[in-house]
Amino acid sequence: MTSPEIASLSWGHMKVKGCSTNYKDCKVWPGGSRAWDWRETGTDHYPGVQPADLEEVLKKGVDLLVIGRGMSEALQVPSTTVDFVKQKGVDVRVLQTERAVAEYNKLAGQGAKVGGVFHSTC
Repeated sequence: MTSPEIASLSWGHMKVKGCSTNYKDCKVWPGGSRAWDWRETGTDHYPGVQPADLEEVLKKGVDLLVIGRGMSEALQVPSTTVDFVKQKGVDVRVLQTERAVAEYNKLAGQGAKVGGVFHSTC
C-alpha cells in the first residue's frame, strides 16, 4: 500500500487524494486517512501533540512520520513525543504545516512508507 497524497491544503481544510471527506486536521498512513480529533486524547496547542495522537499511525508500519504544527506553528510538539516516535524506530520530522505537507507528499511520491498528522489552522 502507498501513502495517499494530500491533494490540497488551506486554512481549516485538507483534502486527501482518493478520499471524499474534507478534513480540518488529519492523520494519514499507507492505505488510509481519517480526521484527527483532538478530543480523543485531550490534545491542545499546549502542551501539544501526545504519543497517544500518534500511536494509530505508528501501528500502520510507517518508517517515517511527518508532524504538521499548524500554519503559524501554534501546535507544540514536546521532545518527549519526538523521543517516543524515535524509540519505535521511526524517523520523525516536525514542520510548519505547509512545509510538512510538501515533505510528506515528496516522500509519498517516492514510495516511502510515510505517515503524517497535520493541523491545518493556527
